Amino acid sequence: MSATAQRRINATEFLAWAQSQEKGRYELFRGETFAMAPERAEHVAAKARIWRALADAIAHVGAPYEAFVDGLGVKIDDHTVYEPDALVNCGDPPVPADSLLAPAPIVIVEVISPSSRSFDKNSKLSDYFRLASVMHYLVVDLSRRLILHYRRQADQIVVAIVNEGRITLDPPGLDVAVDEIIPEIPA
Repeated sequence: MSATAQRRINATEFLAWAQSQEKGRYELFRGETFAMAPERAEHVAAKARIWRALADAIAHVGAPYEAFVDGLGVKIDDHTVYEPDALVNCGDPPVPADSLLAPAPIVIVEVISPSSRSFDKNSKLSDYFRLASVMHYLVVDLSRRLILHYRRQADQIVVAIVNEGRITLDPPGLDVAVDEIIPEIPA
């Protein structure tokens, strides 16, 4: 992340400003805007696989959830808005068509890249779990072919390192195969 503005702004100002930008994607962290780095093809393909796996899992259970692939923000507080690589929003009615924010994110996914590795596993981890609706945070590490699955369990956040099998996201009752997210490497 690299800063693009000097003056601290709030979430409302940030959303208006971000919509006025012709190029690029941005996040707001503690009142400062940050440009998101361009993504490699591998990263973009991973986001598409993740969205598909989550959307298929939602369709399988027939629940009132929606899967989104980047673009929809998650407001942590009045000075922090992140744009995760994918998320599942829990709620009925659906997210309004003109909304820039997920009102009830329950599953959040970040695909780490060299420039975001530390931030995704530290600041974003603690910030996302400040939201009562967030039950799962998946950090996908393509280079190591693993997923860090952080989940809320009573008053704790527990982590599992997953590189095979299935990941159960309960609540909301979703189940996805690791190889749907990170394909097997041919032998």
